[in-house]
Amino acid sequence: MILLITYDLKKPGQDYTSLYNTIKSADSWWHYLESTWLIKTNQNPSAWTDKIKRVIDPNDYLFVVDISGKSYNGWLPQKAWDWINQNK
Repeated sequence: MILLITYDLKKPGQDYTSLYNTIKSADSWWHYLESTWLIKTNQNPSAWTDKIKRVIDPNDYLFVVDISGKSYNGWLPQKAWDWINQNK
């Protein structure tokens, strides 16, 4: 499945290396938009929320959703659409 992970980090200047490394531990990932990642995984959104909550601050916001469905649209660079189509 493909999950969309997006967040709003409330502490400017905070070191979020652990967050990025956690997300990059997915089977495959794509990151082009500043606070948005797409990952290929066999784990559901709840499992990823639990993982990410361990490495962000309690006042940060997080949204994880399965976007594996066939209906999606947007304005992204071609390499983004290529990644989505190869990983769905």
